[in-house]
Amino acid sequence: MRIEKIGQIAIPVTDVDRAIAFYRDVLGLTFLFQAGPNLAFFDCGGVRILLDKPEQPGEFEKHSSVIYFSVSDIKSSFAEVAEKGAEVVDQPHLIARLPDREVWMGFFRDPDKNLLALMSEIPIPAS
Repeated sequence: MRIEKIGQIAIPVTDVDRAIAFYRDVLGLTFLFQAGPNLAFFDCGGVRILLDKPEQPGEFEKHSSVIYFSVSDIKSSFAEVAEKGAEVVDQPHLIARLPDREVWMGFFRDPDKNLLALMSEIPIPAS
């Protein structure tokens, strides 16, 4: 496994629409896309910012920022991290299917219980 870069940082929010307006209109970040009602994505100088509204009541207090490490092969990289003892939270799964790529993420915890993730963007061949 080789981590290529920080691909994304998640910021917990309580109101996605209000947060989109702030990050887009106040901070001037480039809005990329929204995935469902609870996730919105922005570009910040090549690092993606994810605004994340927790789905369960009370989960906001448990959230902190999450660092997403970008890898080219998420399945084998995630398996390696798990084999080396990381606490698996959520296996790699499809987050969003965009016109040109699929966004995959898998989640795990470090020894201090901080939530971390591996992510991969898989190009969709042009038809």
